Amino acid sequence: MAQQEDVFKKIVSHCKEYGFVFPSSDIYDGLGAVYDYGQNGVELKNNIKQYWWQSMVLLHENIVGIDAAIFMHPTTWKASGHVDAFNDPLIDNRDSKKRYRADVLIEEQMAKYEDKIQKEIEKAKKKFGDSFDEAQFRATNARVLENQEKYDNLHHRFQTVMNAEGGIDLDGMKQIILDEEIVCPISGTRNWTDVRQFNLMFSTEMGAAAEGASKIYLRPETAQGIFVNYLNVQKTGRMKLPFGIAQIGKAFRNEIVARQFIFRMREFEQMEMQFFIQPGTELDWFAKWKETRMKWHQNLGFGAENYRFHDHDKLAHYANAATDIEFHMPFGFKEVEGIHSRTNFDLSQHAKYSGKKIEYFDPERNESYTPYVIETSIGVDRMFLSIMCHSYEEQKLADGQTRTVLHLPAALAPVKLAVFPLTKKDGMPEKAQEIINDLRFHFNCKYEEKDQIGKRYRRMDAIGCPFCVTVDQQTLEDNTVTLRDRDTMEQRRVAIADLRGIIEDKVSITSLLKNLL
Repeated sequence: MAQQEDVFKKIVSHCKEYGFVFPSSDIYDGLGAVYDYGQNGVELKNNIKQYWWQSMVLLHENIVGIDAAIFMHPTTWKASGHVDAFNDPLIDNRDSKKRYRADVLIEEQMAKYEDKIQKEIEKAKKKFGDSFDEAQFRATNARVLENQEKYDNLHHRFQTVMNAEGGIDLDGMKQIILDEEIVCPISGTRNWTDVRQFNLMFSTEMGAAAEGASKIYLRPETAQGIFVNYLNVQKTGRMKLPFGIAQIGKAFRNEIVARQFIFRMREFEQMEMQFFIQPGTELDWFAKWKETRMKWHQNLGFGAENYRFHDHDKLAHYANAATDIEFHMPFGFKEVEGIHSRTNFDLSQHAKYSGKKIEYFDPERNESYTPYVIETSIGVDRMFLSIMCHSYEEQKLADGQTRTVLHLPAALAPVKLAVFPLTKKDGMPEKAQEIINDLRFHFNCKYEEKDQIGKRYRRMDAIGCPFCVTVDQQTLEDNTVTLRDRDTMEQRRVAIADLRGIIEDKVSITSLLKNLL
């Protein structure tokens, strides 16, 4: 675990050193849990968003996009339940003065039991090889059974306090923390306060004069902007069920326990799609969207073993089914996307609070009803972090040296092609610039002439550039260049005229989208 934490620290450092992510307001020592994306980070982030947007809107004739405002009428958040119920259960350690989410502390304790079980299984696998029977081992090994019983008991208690009548049982939650002897990671003590609820919405005022201003909120999610526009989109687009509305936008949550770099921030970006369907079909559509979204993630080539579904024990007040797609980060499996069957809660609530009739007339059934909704919601920043974590490698080379390389999917890489003149003379810089001028209309190119070729390769490896081209004396004679592959470091001679054809398909978003059909 310590080794993984060291790797994560290196990734955070790498993000700053190579222009991916900076602490916000860095010259003023930063602002807690707020980050800026640098010149390479914004390109990677935009490519992630483009991959998602096109997979939704381009590949589905019945999904369209909108861009709703961040500021919304304050009644929106009363209708959605956020004013009354958008809370986190928080607990303080009196010795370290640090604050934690009580539910996360308990979930991490359950994860420890799971890890202990998995370690026993991995040891047995190595010992028994092909003859290993995991099911039998789980059912008979004393240490596995002991940890499984601890997990099951804790899981049952956790469900009970989270689903208590009238809301979360805060006293019961604290008692679990005490009984499990959960300690503060900083102080190592169990000197805990009571658990309290804390509302996560940022509020501000709209109006010219303070006495006439009205209280409004920075949106804590982008979904409500879609729901309040359901009628506008359905009518103007003449949309028939089933259909979806997609949106990418900023959201804001006053996270008291913001941590793990850009994993949990106060200002973040979401990619959400709300899919409107006929009531009674929601569980079928829920299963279809689970499959579709998992395929989208695994299409990046990070290995199926690094993803898993985590079904919710505690369902939100609006849901009748919910799951997370979790990715294996250096600090464990963590949520990157949520898929929820939201029933007709949102549209019904907005109809109630607005006094407007929000329904769909179904010509086949000759009746009007409030559609049900399947939601898919990704945090762009978490997606960014998962890609950086998986791509980062400190690779030992045959000559004993080490290179730091980002094995980014080529279609998401900030820079697709770097072009180097071997020297700064004999017309090589001009020839290199000529190549860039021709190819920059098709993908992002970068010109580099400083330092030896080896150092330039290393810089491009560190930002995940998949291809490098070197212009040398032979180029001036026969219009061929050396093309180097980032991952294999293989070099081959190719004609300048063939460069676009060789590179473009590999680095375009289209190359990813084709695998989804």
